[in-house]
Amino acid sequence: MGKEILEPIHGIDLKTYVAISKKLMAGINEEKILQAMSLDKSTWDEINTLWVQRMTQDETFELITLFGQYNADESTHPNLEGLTAETSQEGADNLALLKSDRYFYEELAAAKDAAYEYGIDGVQWIKDNFGINLADFQTVAMQYTDNRDINNSEEMLHYAQYHDEKKEEYAQHFAAMQGGNIADDVEF
Repeated sequence: MGKEILEPIHGIDLKTYVAISKKLMAGINEEKILQAMSLDKSTWDEINTLWVQRMTQDETFELITLFGQYNADESTHPNLEGLTAETSQEGADNLALLKSDRYFYEELAAAKDAAYEYGIDGVQWIKDNFGINLADFQTVAMQYTDNRDINNSEEMLHYAQYHDEKKEEYAQHFAAMQGGNIADDVEF
């Protein structure tokens, strides 16, 4: 694969594809997004399929790297700037906290992971309980990933341990919601 992997698909380059994807992850109606971009549903479906296909076939990881960079930055497409997801004041406050408090981020990331282990949509759980949509959560996650000090293993270990502790707490919470774990009554 050469530079053709970066060629636009039906006029949609990777940066625009990411901008559209972020709006979808934010919960904005797909029909409104497609209308703003002058795309019909079948064309968008093909664009989406082909960009994903290119990324999975890219052995250099150039597309995934660029996708992550574009996803982390605040840029959008001019046609999409007027489209915003409705967010409650609580959601806006929680998002601000998520951006500024690494512990809060790790707690919600751990809750999301635990939720999935119990068959609960973790992303939807965060949205329902904290008002934070997937696009915003992923943007913050990328910022924490980009800003971490990979040479500070003590700090990385600290946050990983905190994440694991919170994940266990949420696992117990989700288990209780579902009537307990299958082996809770087994004693050794």
